[in-house]
Amino acid sequence: MKQSVFEEIREQLSRGMTAEAVFEADGKSWRRRWMPRERLILLGGGHIAQPLCQMGALLDFSVTVLDDRPSFANHLRFPQAEAVYCNGFREGLESIRPGAGDYVCVITRGHRYDGECLRQILKGEMPAYLGMIGSRRRVAGMMEELREEGYDQERLAQICAPIGLPIGGQTTAEIAVSIAAQLVEYRTKNRKKDGGAVCLPQVNVDEAVLKALAEGGGLQTMALIVETKGSTPAKAGAMMAVDAIGRTIGTIGGGCGEAEVIGQARLMAGKEQKKLVTVNMTNEVAEEEGMVCGGVMTVLLESVSG
Repeated sequence: MKQSVFEEIREQLSRGMTAEAVFEADGKSWRRRWMPRERLILLGGGHIAQPLCQMGALLDFSVTVLDDRPSFANHLRFPQAEAVYCNGFREGLESIRPGAGDYVCVITRGHRYDGECLRQILKGEMPAYLGMIGSRRRVAGMMEELREEGYDQERLAQICAPIGLPIGGQTTAEIAVSIAAQLVEYRTKNRKKDGGAVCLPQVNVDEAVLKALAEGGGLQTMALIVETKGSTPAKAGAMMAVDAIGRTIGTIGGGCGEAEVIGQARLMAGKEQKKLVTVNMTNEVAEEEGMVCGGVMTVLLESVSG
């Protein structure tokens, strides 16, 4: 595999495009897709927004925060955010322009502002995800108001309200976890609708791995999980870069299975080789080592040439 393949992937991603590459070995082929980070728009910069911003960034979302209070809408409060807007919600949304690929959380400080946000959003494209915080009573009242104003019932039914999965969260961090979990649930569904089923399922972008493979001077080996069976620590599409002395960037699940792959991958760096490696976590050795998972994964090892 040439470095130029990974350079091209990075270039496409930098322009906000979806990138793909086909990998082949032993008469088989696998398509790996890299999806640019979806935008997560947090409408309201209160106490739930802070942990949700952190989790969103960790989950590979590009986070945008909007609040009308300067003490809440600033980068010191949201260092992980790509963009922070201090403006009224209607005016701010006119600048942000949520689109069909965006994920929007309405978590303002009051019913009035929630309604302002929803009315502005419902004028345009329906986001991939739209959730609103609030008690069931408050949510029901807001939905009734919008129905009486003539907003489309089908669109209103797509709003996740109350926001988040019902995990019984009480603290701000726990509520943020419930919202983040729902975001992942919707993102997975939306990616499958976009044709993700024909590709390896993991489509995240690990920039550090791509950079290592693109700039490694031909001294890196790519480790890519191409098939899994049963319970495995990582799924097909997980990728790692390994150099000649066994240093790694990224992960294919950690533990003894990853160590086995690293041992073989480091010996291939700079030698223009590729092979498939099977890591079996169901056998007696795996049991003796105390491996948590009990599946089998097939890993494609391919040295990267300049």
